[in-house]
Amino acid sequence: MGTGQRSNRILVRGAEHALDQFKYEIAREIGLQTPPDGYWGDYPARQCGAMGGQMVRRMIADAEARLAGGTGLRAGNVPS
Repeated sequence: MGTGQRSNRILVRGAEHALDQFKYEIAREIGLQTPPDGYWGDYPARQCGAMGGQMVRRMIADAEARLAGGTGLRAGNVPS
């Protein structure tokens, strides 16, 4: 483990809630039922990995759009 990877500390206050909402949005898109108690441990790693991969793809697309001078992701401006 690298020196900078010792803990998962919050770098931007309020981002945790936004990332959770983003996670649930992606889960709905790929057909996963969100657990009512928030515990994802009952899902296979393959499904959770697919959700994480989709989140990363969407974040990369947003960053590329911002770099290209576009507006990036905003409400109603989500690529499919």
